[in-house]
Amino acid sequence: MQGHPWVFSGAIAEWRGAPTVGAVTDVLAANGRWLARGLAHPDAALAVRLYTWQATQALDEPFWAAALERALARRRQLPGYGEGANAITNAWRLVFAESDGLSGLIVDRYAETLAVQVGSAALLRFVPGLLDELRRLTGAASVLVAATGDDAVREGLDAAQLAALGGAPPAGPVRIREHGLLFDVDPGGGQKTGFFLDQRDNRRRVATYARGRRMLSAYCYTGAFEVHAAAAGAAEVLGLDRSEPALERARAHHRLNGLAAPAAYERADVPEALRRLRDAGRAFDLIVLDPPKFVANRAQLAKGLRAYKDINLLAMKLLAPGGILATFSCSGLVTPMDFRQMLGWAAVDAQRPVQILETLGQPPDHPVLAIFPESEYLKGAICRAD
Repeated sequence: MQGHPWVFSGAIAEWRGAPTVGAVTDVLAANGRWLARGLAHPDAALAVRLYTWQATQALDEPFWAAALERALARRRQLPGYGEGANAITNAWRLVFAESDGLSGLIVDRYAETLAVQVGSAALLRFVPGLLDELRRLTGAASVLVAATGDDAVREGLDAAQLAALGGAPPAGPVRIREHGLLFDVDPGGGQKTGFFLDQRDNRRRVATYARGRRMLSAYCYTGAFEVHAAAAGAAEVLGLDRSEPALERARAHHRLNGLAAPAAYERADVPEALRRLRDAGRAFDLIVLDPPKFVANRAQLAKGLRAYKDINLLAMKLLAPGGILATFSCSGLVTPMDFRQMLGWAAVDAQRPVQILETLGQPPDHPVLAIFPESEYLKGAICRAD
């Protein structure tokens, strides 16, 4: 696809010379016509990441600095994003990789701390300059650098080397505000870069259905969906997750925000816990399903869709009449149509009429690049079961 920022090894007829990892590389058509310029990783399946389609554009320090400045300027134009002591929300994504023309780079801001994820070994030699520019542009007090486990293995990234490029981590958790509510985050630790920033607006939207409802939150992590729901008037909350440290942080978040709704958190394997609750005849008025990525590659798609269907089926059976299900998938290989069909299969097996009231996705600091469908990874729906 013209303008797509990835070139896979199978699409390359030949390499001219012997490029090393991170070498600036021109991509030519079969007839020799110049197409684009990027960075090479000759031994990887994703062999070239493209950054410019202008033949005169060098991939030099001014290029990277300008790309960062554009990404930050876009965020300043978004409503509800701010800095300083009075900001209602002070944690958001500054750089979203390919969507911001910076393939292999993610930057999240948590108050005065930046969490940087490097997803490409080809980009590594430019990272020190990128970090210097980020510090200059943001004035951040701390910058932490890491790679996800998948990226580290696939790209051969050295976690210790990356960590050394950043600074010392803050002495304790960083306290952030999200729509006026408080959360403590360990940037660079846990899931994502420390917090699920991509669910920020969805949490507030789901909370509009919470007043007076008994809530079950599955895969609750550190409790952000429940905090928003309890602040909006949920009658009671039950959170399920496999991580006891995450659950302890969730309990602390309820205390931190002074919430009155009774909240219980249980360490559990979620599918097993949902079956146990079903067999016990429990019912809930609001259920949130926010599972981890079930599909990491195309070979896992069918199995992953079955896993999504199973937990949604269980949730539908646990809903009281007129109950609300807010359900999500963060698997990029699951398309919106796949997700919608999965919900249909679950509703048929649950033998309940299920209506989709709202379709949810990524917030505007996680923009979807029109020519790059892979950037649309988060899908969600608010459903009602009668």
